[in-house]
Amino acid sequence: MNISIFQLPGRVCSTAAIREIAAKAETPYTLICLKPHIEWVYLGLERMVQVMEMTGATMVYADHFANGQQCPVIDYQIGALRDDFDFGSALLWDTAKLKALVAQMDTDYAFAGLYDLRLRAERLEHVPEFLYYEIEEDTRKSGEKLFDYVDPRNRQVQVEMEACVTAHLKRIGAYLKPGDYKPLPEAGEFPVTASVIIPCKNRARTIADAIRSALAQKVRAPYSFNVIVVDDNSTDGTAEIIKKLSVECLEFRDKLIYIAQDKTWHAIGGNWNVAIHDPRCGKYAIQLDSDDTYFDETTVQKFIDAFEAGSKPGMVIGTYQLTNMAGETLPPGVIDHREWTDDNGRNNALRINGLGAPRGFYVPLLRDINYPTTKYGEDYAVGLRISREWPIGRIYDVVYNCRRWEDNSDANCDVVAMNRNNWYKDRLRTWELLARLK
Repeated sequence: MNISIFQLPGRVCSTAAIREIAAKAETPYTLICLKPHIEWVYLGLERMVQVMEMTGATMVYADHFANGQQCPVIDYQIGALRDDFDFGSALLWDTAKLKALVAQMDTDYAFAGLYDLRLRAERLEHVPEFLYYEIEEDTRKSGEKLFDYVDPRNRQVQVEMEACVTAHLKRIGAYLKPGDYKPLPEAGEFPVTASVIIPCKNRARTIADAIRSALAQKVRAPYSFNVIVVDDNSTDGTAEIIKKLSVECLEFRDKLIYIAQDKTWHAIGGNWNVAIHDPRCGKYAIQLDSDDTYFDETTVQKFIDAFEAGSKPGMVIGTYQLTNMAGETLPPGVIDHREWTDDNGRNNALRINGLGAPRGFYVPLLRDINYPTTKYGEDYAVGLRISREWPIGRIYDVVYNCRRWEDNSDANCDVVAMNRNNWYKDRLRTWELLARLK
């Protein structure tokens, strides 16, 4: 076959390396391999060429085997802007289109060369057939890979990736200028200043720690707060623990509110919606996951102060530290998302997979937007929506303990679950991108 084959050291590579490939490619098709050991199933490469000829795609990628296991990947969509999108390690390009795209690349990146190239591609075609074998050397669990993009060791890579996606958004007309915000809706009357929202389902091991952490908060006069716990039909004794705590903590009788969900579908997003639309909810709603705790007794006050500041944000995002269940810090430690800037944070939000935690919301705005009724990505969806039209404030002090354990929803996802989660977040980005293009 008329294919030029080139090796790259992975998805993080320089513009110079991409230019060199384009200059040396002299055949109709160019295969870029991101891993050194690729073996093809019988006629696998021929099948990729066949699909490219049928579709006129710029680049074709395929499902494959990794370390002997089936490794399906997902379809590309216009919102698949995260720089860690998994194409597998065999990328087949139409050489003429590759050369044309490289001729347009006007910035020299040290790390974002391949990212820049594929953002410019018109059509990336997924072949849902297992066509080759590769060796995956990163065998960590999904929960261990989750925080790679905020690891300080990767900071320079992230700076370049942000610059690259921002340039892309400007090219296609989806870039949001800094400071162009809508006014927040009027507040009206609320029973308390803030509500800590704890949605839960089958968290008998951790729910007491979370509730006690919330009830231990101290706020200055004239501010006030309560704690709203929404139990979504737990079957492991979680509800009984919550009820027992409400009896034991008599001094907090007026602060602890228990909501038992009906038997319909709610998920995390639906539990949040019930809490924020409850008449007992405060003006600000502050997140506390049922397996986490607040860093100390000042967290709620720090959120109130951030909301009451002059910028009047629609959402405030804090800083957390990763710990185990014993409270010992886990790498990479403090996650503060200092890459966020007032000027460009809402553009970069379309590239990264999350905006940070814990999250607080201005409830009159959140009641207009609402959470999607899903158990994954619901927070990211709301954050994207708010960032489009209202400012987001930040707290860079550690205010939250994100406790990692075997029951975290993202601790050890298999490839099917990871693909489902990634596809959904790409879908959220696609919808948000279309809204911004309008």
